[in-house]
Amino acid sequence: MAEKRIREMKHTARRVFLDSSSPSTQSILRVVLVVFLGILLVGLFGAMLYWLKSLIFLLILAIFFAYLINPLVSLIRKPFKNRHLEKFMPRSLAIVLAYLIVFTVLGISISYLAPRIAEQTRQLTSNVPAYSNSIQTWVKGVNNRFERYKIPDEIQEEVNKKIGGYLSEFGETLTTFVGGLVINIVTYLPWLVLVPVISFFFLKDVNLFRISLLRLFPTGLWRARAESFLEDVNTTLAAYTRAQLISCFLIGAICTSGFYLLDLNYALLLGILAGILEFIPLIGPLIIALTAITIGAFYSPWQALYVGIFLLVLRLIHDYVTYPRIVREGIHLHPLAIVLSVLAGEQIAGITGVFLSIPVVALITVLVKHIREHRGSRGLVADLLETEREKSEEITLA
Repeated sequence: MAEKRIREMKHTARRVFLDSSSPSTQSILRVVLVVFLGILLVGLFGAMLYWLKSLIFLLILAIFFAYLINPLVSLIRKPFKNRHLEKFMPRSLAIVLAYLIVFTVLGISISYLAPRIAEQTRQLTSNVPAYSNSIQTWVKGVNNRFERYKIPDEIQEEVNKKIGGYLSEFGETLTTFVGGLVINIVTYLPWLVLVPVISFFFLKDVNLFRISLLRLFPTGLWRARAESFLEDVNTTLAAYTRAQLISCFLIGAICTSGFYLLDLNYALLLGILAGILEFIPLIGPLIIALTAITIGAFYSPWQALYVGIFLLVLRLIHDYVTYPRIVREGIHLHPLAIVLSVLAGEQIAGITGVFLSIPVVALITVLVKHIREHRGSRGLVADLLETEREKSEEITLA
């Protein structure tokens, strides 16, 4: 009798009874499969991006340029549309006129500013030895203070070593950045022709591309959801491009005026660089701030302080007042998400990744939002772990 009872206990001990509220084996396997496929797709997508990164970046620049030109194209066609005379101003002709206006303005601006920028660049280059001597004088002054205060030689050597290391690292970083920038400009010089040409076809055939994408989805709910997604993508990219363009002009003009008022050397050069680097989130403004403050410090510590205060106030006002009003409904990202996106983009693809990080993350949020709305989802993990019993209860309640 006892042996029979022991055999029954051993038999039942091998059984595992799951509570009805626990995820089923099928749900757990589905989660594992989805995670594995997700990792595989991310790896394949990353490899494809690496192999085609130059082509993809070219297409992205062309798309951004198309978004910059599109408001002007619409403005040119608007009077004809209002009078139902679109045939006298076809879209292709409006694009050509917009190109003529943009490149004429750019040509006049460059011809006016280029000599002044070249002169300030020449002055900056010729003053580099003087700046180096100023740094050496400052280091000697630090050593004299050490001797005056009877600081031990070991501490003096350690401090001098640290200062020399920081200065050397800063010089190498600046040289590498400038050298890389020059090489990139020379390498991508043909893109000055390719980007406008590709943008022309994007602008001209935008409706054709849109219809072709929608035809990939079956009619009904899927196609309606795809159309809504494309509209949100268009709104997001248009808002980001508009905000970046306005920010570049605004920051460039304010920085140039502010630097002139503060009597900072190379004010025009630094102001234009501030406007251009505004396209690179976080890193661009940081580079300009360090450069302007350093140049001001060579002439007067007070000037460096005033420049730093001016740039700090400008960033606070622009980041928290003007920029949100420019972007408006286009992009909804928390400031922490923006910072992490920029840092991740820099780690993945350098300056290119920094430039593309915010729009990419914004588009991912749009995609996730539409997936959840389409499925009536409570969340990806919640859906995957949902048991069959819970699904049947929801169907019964519905």
